[in-house]
Amino acid sequence: MSLLEWSSLSADERRAALRRPAQADTDGLHRRVSEIIKDVRARGDQALFEFTERFDGVKLTSLEADAAEFAAADKALNAEQRAALERAISNVRRFHEAQLGTPLRIETSPGVICERHFRAIDAVGLYVPAGVAPLPSAAIMLAVPASIAGCPTRIICTPPRKDGTADPAVLVAARLCGVERVFKVGGAQAIAAMAYGTASIPKVDKVFGPGSAWVTAAKILAANDPDGAALDLPAGPSEVLVIADEDANAEFVAADLLAQAEHSADAQAILVTTSRKLAEATLEQLEAQMRRLGRESTLRESINHARLFLVDSLQAAFDLSNAYAPEHLIVQVAKPRDWLPSIRNAGSVFLGAWTPETMGDYCSGTNHVLPTYGFARAYSGLSLVDFQRRMTVQELSAEGLRDLGPTAITIAGLEGLDAHANAVQVRLRQLANPT
Repeated sequence: MSLLEWSSLSADERRAALRRPAQADTDGLHRRVSEIIKDVRARGDQALFEFTERFDGVKLTSLEADAAEFAAADKALNAEQRAALERAISNVRRFHEAQLGTPLRIETSPGVICERHFRAIDAVGLYVPAGVAPLPSAAIMLAVPASIAGCPTRIICTPPRKDGTADPAVLVAARLCGVERVFKVGGAQAIAAMAYGTASIPKVDKVFGPGSAWVTAAKILAANDPDGAALDLPAGPSEVLVIADEDANAEFVAADLLAQAEHSADAQAILVTTSRKLAEATLEQLEAQMRRLGRESTLRESINHARLFLVDSLQAAFDLSNAYAPEHLIVQVAKPRDWLPSIRNAGSVFLGAWTPETMGDYCSGTNHVLPTYGFARAYSGLSLVDFQRRMTVQELSAEGLRDLGPTAITIAGLEGLDAHANAVQVRLRQLANPT
């Protein structure tokens, strides 16, 4: 990995240096995913059984995890593992319960009442990946806010293991979060099943959760179909950007970069630093730590997409970060909180040397489902409101309509919509000449 001096790069070179790993044959991927969706819609459960055998190498006899499987999962986890899940759930619950909104009621004009109320989404589908590794943490991040919001139907889809069972930790996490129905289906076919429904899997109104390029494509295609299901947010390969100064710990920085790089070969890790010495020490640490980590082959592929930038000032570092809009932003500089106002575009921020991104992934309390690929410029990470609808209500008294009605009539005239004006005028005439 080479060290790029940011100030010496042209505008075109900067854009090229910040480009994410290219998605291979996006059009072809969408065509193949579209075919999977069509097949699931046409043949339902039978298509799911066949896709599971083809893609996961598992011949299932039932799509849903039954009571015996949940019981076996409970026995598979030891007390320490269960306690860790319970503590993570407690922190995530505390943070998301604090996001509960209260109904809004305001009198905007005399006799004109406007309100906003919250309603839970009726049915939500939660996708928990298990490709590179099972992710019980994803089950927590999705199921906890769905439970707090009060969504009546909450289901999980997750790929099966080679023995035909769902990962025990995912099942235990699901049950601890109040999700009773877990289906052993993965990939684009799982998204199709939840978006459109099959004999076994109920149709949902919105699909949540991270996943592969196939999963992401299926979410996008289903969300663009009125008969499908909405999606939570755009998400792609994981990414992290670390801003570090000369006092940062190179061992910590390298560990944070590798923690994201191990997600997949197309994950991206970026270091932006004011110190050449820190950058060189981080390179040494990357090599040393990779050699002793279990997913070394994935790390070495992923590290090809890593970038190391040397900048002239911390302000330049934060400007670079805002341009990139990372999913995760780690700030390892002196007085990191002082720089928080400078951060505009990031999915989730980790301040200081003692805040590894791992904590947000698992148990600090914030949600780890975040926008990637630069979507942090316009999208937020998952939160309680994503599982709710905001519904407005208005109520006018007769006097309120008499006072404000003429304003509506005038604006309707500006737009040339006389039927709009008429709906107010007939009422005003009634008020003026009651019978």
